[in-house]
Amino acid sequence: MSKTVNLIKLSVGTEDVAGLAAWQATRRAQSDDGYPQHVTRMWPKRESEILNGGSIYWVIKGVILARQEIVRLDEYNSADGIRRCAIVCDNPLIRVAATPRRAFQGWRYLTPEDAPIDLPEGRDDEEPLPAALSEALAAIGVR
Repeated sequence: MSKTVNLIKLSVGTEDVAGLAAWQATRRAQSDDGYPQHVTRMWPKRESEILNGGSIYWVIKGVILARQEIVRLDEYNSADGIRRCAIVCDNPLIRVAATPRRAFQGWRYLTPEDAPIDLPEGRDDEEPLPAALSEALAAIGVR
């Protein structure tokens, strides 16, 4: 049985999940198959684990707020001739329990055990808790 691993990525310049959705709508319009993609410099070494049901978790303003299932990883040749990785995501953004996360560069692996839980249906429009409160709750094991 293959393991699954997720990616976690900062959504730089995004104010909220709606802003990420709007940015991705423009990316979908530019794609051949209607899936949004995020181009990154490095190719994940754990590709088979990512493609075994992994998602990309989006950090917005220091808090993980949403995820998307990863459909595939495509080779992307940029104008500068450098081979890059296009992380192709499924269309719906799935809201998750707000979880604080410090800034980092690039992307990181995120185990399923450390990933925030999906919000139940009907809670998509809730405002996230303040970062300090969310961090204090996470410290005592409440998500």
